[in-house]
Amino acid sequence: MPDNPSPSVESPDEPQTGYCPYTQYEYERDGTADDLPATGESARGLKRSVWEALYEVEDPEMPISVVDLGLIYGVEIEADHVLVEMTLTYTGCPAREMLLSDVQSAVEAVEDVEDCSVRLVWTPEWSLEFITEDGANALESFGVSVP
Repeated sequence: MPDNPSPSVESPDEPQTGYCPYTQYEYERDGTADDLPATGESARGLKRSVWEALYEVEDPEMPISVVDLGLIYGVEIEADHVLVEMTLTYTGCPAREMLLSDVQSAVEAVEDVEDCSVRLVWTPEWSLEFITEDGANALESFGVSVP
């Protein structure tokens, strides 16, 4: 009678999980989830203008801004260069390139911004808790309930 395999031995028939091969995972964000959602509400001057532009970028599947969806983790400005740190609702997001491009284009359209880099970060992992109150209301009007 054969022995049962050890629980630590993987069966070749079990599905293997892993990282998405199209996603760069090297970026981690400084800080914790305690400072999210980032909304830019205290921003002034050029930084305020950048946040206003980000509020105009909507998720392609739902009428909600990437800010209200909680995808924007931070904005840094050095001279006329802007760095936007953002995440996605999940690593395999099919709208990834479109969202990155839309964010970059919106920020680069702001007066006094020469260029913008968008850095995808994966920590902390996006959560429904990052959706703003306005975002939850927008989703509810779209028929999606946020707990």
